[in-house]
Amino acid sequence: MKKKWLALSMALAFAGTSSLLHAEGDSDAGKGKSAPCISCHGEQGNSMVSTFPKLAQQHASYLTKQLHDFKAGVRKDPMMSTIAMNLSDADMEDIAAYFAEQKISVNALPVLDDEDDNAKTDEAAMQAMIAQGADLYRNGDLAREVSACIACHGPLGEGNKPAAFPALKSQHADYLIKALSDFKSDKRSNKPDNMMHMIAKKMTIEEIKAVSYRISMMNN
Repeated sequence: MKKKWLALSMALAFAGTSSLLHAEGDSDAGKGKSAPCISCHGEQGNSMVSTFPKLAQQHASYLTKQLHDFKAGVRKDPMMSTIAMNLSDADMEDIAAYFAEQKISVNALPVLDDEDDNAKTDEAAMQAMIAQGADLYRNGDLAREVSACIACHGPLGEGNKPAAFPALKSQHADYLIKALSDFKSDKRSNKPDNMMHMIAKKMTIEEIKAVSYRISMMNN
């Protein structure tokens, strides 16, 4: 029964998304239009602040969808909604095309904060967390019906361009932890049929941190 549930949940994730199509933007035009993005996300989409997501090497289809969602109020963030409100469809496609062509930067090994693992901050403790996250990323947790991340985001965190599932590799761990925590708490989505909402709800905070640390180290 649980195997059937996981198969169904993955099917729901793909249903209605595999046919998503976006016009190809002009990356040269997007470079100039990306000026409002630079202060938070970096000139080439590699943000220096770990709570702001990297946009470099992200699928243009995903970036375009997120900008549309910010503009429509489907995804809520005061700053992003204000910026998106002033963008046309062509602007969004151009900006997305520009960031998609940039190379994402590689992260240094994260350091456990004071609240993690009884304040252990040594490399061995972090490697143990990353190993835990790697198992969850590949296999999920069948007993608690947590789907494997690999199903939608690929074995190397490359995402799924046609389905507009985001690339995750080399993303900031702090941003991933916040994103998953927001899904878990309904801050980012309170739709019961949202795949990430359903998965994050069943994850512990430790699992959220572990898988986020693992993804942040993916760079191949």
